[in-house]
Amino acid sequence: MRNYARFQDKIEVSMAISVIKDLTCLVGKSSKASMKNDIMDFSVIKFFGINIRSGKVLRPLPVTWEFPSPDWVKINIDGAVRGYPSLATCEGIFRGSMRKFIGAFSAFLDVQTALVAEFYGVIYPLEETQKLRLTNVRLECDSVLVCAAFTVRKNVHWMLRNRWNTCLNYCGKIRFMVTHILNEGDACADKLANLGFIDRESFHWYNRFPSSLFLEFFINRYSLPMYRFC
Repeated sequence: MRNYARFQDKIEVSMAISVIKDLTCLVGKSSKASMKNDIMDFSVIKFFGINIRSGKVLRPLPVTWEFPSPDWVKINIDGAVRGYPSLATCEGIFRGSMRKFIGAFSAFLDVQTALVAEFYGVIYPLEETQKLRLTNVRLECDSVLVCAAFTVRKNVHWMLRNRWNTCLNYCGKIRFMVTHILNEGDACADKLANLGFIDRESFHWYNRFPSSLFLEFFINRYSLPMYRFC
């Protein structure tokens, strides 16, 4: 009967569904993957009779922006790319020890990769630091590779190495430190990316506080947490 049904031109819908369910169940039992925590995945897995393996439960991790020590200036920077590679910007915000806004910048970089945009995000503010004659500077970046490039220079793109080395030489003459920060703690710099894409200026310095940053600046200023789920 089984061979007869197999070699006929037509097969009953119920039999086809039964075969599909059996094969899917067999594959599902041998898989080590876990389901997403939503009702759609749960319903599908139950329909095929597959053993349920729940996905990882995400836990909220509070991330707060730490204001700098007295007499220090903190610079939060970020690079943004819409594609790979595609139109890119870099941006940053300068704040003092009393959470005071000192200045901010955004720069449109045309077509670049994400990593190059991050490096420009460090170079531009360090060049501005020299103009402002700041001597106690802490720079925060959400890119691990960029933070590591302060000690391993080979990570720097070849076309940026001269400017990068000039910035590092200046950093050696002042009190300087660089730290990594999670993206949720870099919300102000991240929000500035929108201005860079809208204005598309090669470099724009903001002496006045951009009103579009009000919410993120308020959250940082009063050490309110942003949450990362991991």
